[in-house]
Amino acid sequence: MSTQAALAGVSGGEVPTGAVTAGERVQRLQSLIEEVDAGPSSFAATLEGAISDSSATSAGSVTPSAIDASLSAIDASDTASGATGTLGGSATASAGAEQTSAASYPVTGQGAGSGSQAMGGYAGLIDQAAAQNGLEPAVLHGLIEQESGFDPNATSSAGALGLTQLMPGTAASLGVTEPLNPAQSIQGGARYLGGLVRQFDGNTSDALAAYNAGPGAVEQYGGIPPYAETQQYVTRVLANAETYRQSAGTTADQGTYGALV
Repeated sequence: MSTQAALAGVSGGEVPTGAVTAGERVQRLQSLIEEVDAGPSSFAATLEGAISDSSATSAGSVTPSAIDASLSAIDASDTASGATGTLGGSATASAGAEQTSAASYPVTGQGAGSGSQAMGGYAGLIDQAAAQNGLEPAVLHGLIEQESGFDPNATSSAGALGLTQLMPGTAASLGVTEPLNPAQSIQGGARYLGGLVRQFDGNTSDALAAYNAGPGAVEQYGGIPPYAETQQYVTRVLANAETYRQSAGTTADQGTYGALV
């Protein structure tokens, strides 16, 4: 409640007759101002005294408009203080909202050198995506390790994003709307690699080469193209896959997943 509303009996309508002089009323208003500066509790006590004494005010001492003007000054000061507090609260809430919206997706076992913890961080998602796209889970593990080191926020200088390092156009064609979302990236990368495996008659090595250099290059050379980067890429992904098999105690089933070399 504003000060002016609390003193409506004094500031609105006629001022009751009484023995208080104009000078005393001015002093009372000055006291109110001082009590506002002193704090809410002190001001409340003085306010109660002012209301109880209002019946003793004099009709000819100070006009209601003069009292209204003085109390309006108090209200203005009070409102200014309240506005500052509200503004501060809004700024804090806004900052919190920005931090929430800027938060990245959870990182599980990121870093190429994290070993089995990194490879197993997304094991469930990888196994599921591999099964849905006709891939050996170990190969998908090996690809992700080589592409991003299991860092879901990885971004290449060329613009590839996420765990499986999909380019924006490729991601969109695969239905990946959030490339930095681990589940979407893994599913999109598995879908892409699975399609390449089928395109190249089940040859996993050629499919991996196409994942790195593009299907056109593999078709042009009839297999892994003579690019040092691509040749190293295929070798490392397959080595990563073998390491994962050993750590998981599994073996490659070439009859199910196609040729690995």
